Amino acid sequence: MQKQTEHTDERVAEIAKKIKELRIASGYKSAENFAFDHEINRVQYWRVENGANITLKTLLKILDIHKLSLAEFFNSLS
Repeated sequence: MQKQTEHTDERVAEIAKKIKELRIASGYKSAENFAFDHEINRVQYWRVENGANITLKTLLKILDIHKLSLAEFFNSLS
């Protein structure tokens, strides 16, 4: 088995950072509390905020919670 090198794409890191900022702006200090209140697996949500691979379904669920469209979310990224 070939060992893969962990390298986080800067774009993925930026998406993760923005998702974390949205959580904090909505009044949640804890990612675990946010995930619990919105019925998202807490480990999965932690991975999202830390730049792990994310499915479109998960991204859409998070954006729906924050009442953002894909366009609004991606236009807010630098």
